[in-house]
Amino acid sequence: MTGKESGHIDHEAAQAVPHAAINPDALEVAPGTAHEELEGWIPSLASDEEIRAALEKAFDYRGDITITRKDGSKIEGYLFDRRSGASLKDSIIRLYPKTSDEKVSICYAEVAAIAFTGRDTAAGKSWEAWMKKYAAKKAAGEKNIALEPEPLD
Repeated sequence: MTGKESGHIDHEAAQAVPHAAINPDALEVAPGTAHEELEGWIPSLASDEEIRAALEKAFDYRGDITITRKDGSKIEGYLFDRRSGASLKDSIIRLYPKTSDEKVSICYAEVAAIAFTGRDTAAGKSWEAWMKKYAAKKAAGEKNIALEPEPLD
């Protein structure tokens, strides 16, 4: 095992680059995440790939969705898990239904339609949005400004 593998720090090499020369902003550059406005969207599910893509977006969505099965039944709830297999018959989604505490599994092949029916609980709650609200309250002279959770309805 080498010194580096065992956690040894080469102090001479570390001191060769002065701390002032290190730009911390350049070290921690990460692209932001763009969130789509999916609330109210009803995607077209003409192909297997469109079904898979819509269910992936539904998995990332932070609100309820309504699934219409090919037998005509509908279930509304929060999609909390999906397992993608080789075919639609081998793939499933799992929901917490709005009307029950029991988890429901639905095969991708049973899905006839998806609608993003629930409110996206995280929409407009980015750090930038909070900072704008904070700056407006501070400019108005408010005191004891804090980050408070909003009711979920």
